[in-house]
Amino acid sequence: MNYRIVGDSFPVLVCELAQGEKMITQRGGMSWRTADIEMSTNSTGGILKGLKRTLAGNDFFLNHYKALSNNQEIAFGLSFPGEIKVFEISEGHEIVAQKNAFIACTEGVDIDIHFNNKLGAGLFAGEGFILERFSGNGLVFIEIDGHTQEYDLAAGEKIVIDQGYLAAMEPTITFSIERVKGLKNIAFGGEGLFLGNVTGPGKVWLQTLPISGLARAFGGGKE
Repeated sequence: MNYRIVGDSFPVLVCELAQGEKMITQRGGMSWRTADIEMSTNSTGGILKGLKRTLAGNDFFLNHYKALSNNQEIAFGLSFPGEIKVFEISEGHEIVAQKNAFIACTEGVDIDIHFNNKLGAGLFAGEGFILERFSGNGLVFIEIDGHTQEYDLAAGEKIVIDQGYLAAMEPTITFSIERVKGLKNIAFGGEGLFLGNVTGPGKVWLQTLPISGLARAFGGGKE
C-alpha cells in the first residue's frame, strides 16, 4: 500500500491500494474513494473489542475498505486543523495515543484501549486515564491537533504538560499527574488544579493546538 499526505493546515491522507489490500477506519471516516472499492462494516474483533474501543472514544463498528482491483484510491481527512502522523506498528513497536486520535490503519493493526494504572490520571480531564493502544503489524495514521513536537526522553527524564497536549507516546513512557502547588498558583495561574507528567524512557509526541485548549479559549480563558 502506498500513501501520500497532501494539504497544509487541513491535510488529507490518500492511500493507493492494490487488489486485495484493505484500509480500516471509523464510521464516516472516509472522505472519497474510487469506484472499485468494497465497503464492509463489522465489530472487528468481536463485541468485547468493540465495547473497549467505545471507551477510548472510537466507534463500536469499524468500516473495512477492500480494493477489488489494482490502482484504487481512498482518502481520509481530519476533523480539526493539524497534522497526520504515521506510525509503523510491529512487535515491540506499539504506540499509545490520545482518545479520538485514530484516523485509519492497514489490516493487521490491533486497536485496543490503554488504561493508566494510576487512578488519579482520571482527574486530568480524562487524559491519560483511558487512551488508545495500537499493536500488531501494519501502519496506523493518527490525528494531531495543530503541530507535532517530538521528544526522545532518557530514563527518568520528565516533561510537565497542560491538559490536552499529549498526542501519543511509546508504551515505555509513564504518564502521571501532579497537583499545582500554591494557592495563588491555583487561583491565578490559569493552569488549573492538575498538570501532567510524561517520564522516559521513550518517545513522546505533543500537540500545539488541542481542542480542549481551544474550547477554553473561546470560553474566556483556562479553567
